[in-house]
Amino acid sequence: MGTGKFWKELPEVGAAHAAFTNEVYKDGALSGKVKRLIALAVALRAWCTSCMTYQIKSAVEAGATKAEILEATSVGFVMGGAPANAWMCSVVKTLEELGEW
Repeated sequence: MGTGKFWKELPEVGAAHAAFTNEVYKDGALSGKVKRLIALAVALRAWCTSCMTYQIKSAVEAGATKAEILEATSVGFVMGGAPANAWMCSVVKTLEELGEW
C-alpha cells in the first residue's frame, strides 16, 4: 500500500498510530475478533475496499469463520442500504483469495 514509506517519514507518528491501533484491537470486554468484525461492518459502510480487505484478513487471523464474516458483512449492508450491496462482492472475493470460501 505504500504506508511503510509514509511512516518512514514520520516514525513517531507511525509508532503512536501502531500503539493506538494495537491497544484498540486487543482483547477486552470485546474480543479482538469481534472488534475486527465490527470494523469490517464499519468499513463496508464507509465504502472502503482496502479497509474491508484488511479487516477481513485481520478477522480471519483472529479466528473468525466465514459465517461470522458474512454476518458482520450483512450488518454493514443493513446499515449501508442498497448501495452497500455492490461492496459485498469484495468480501466474497477476499474470502476466496484467502481460501476461506
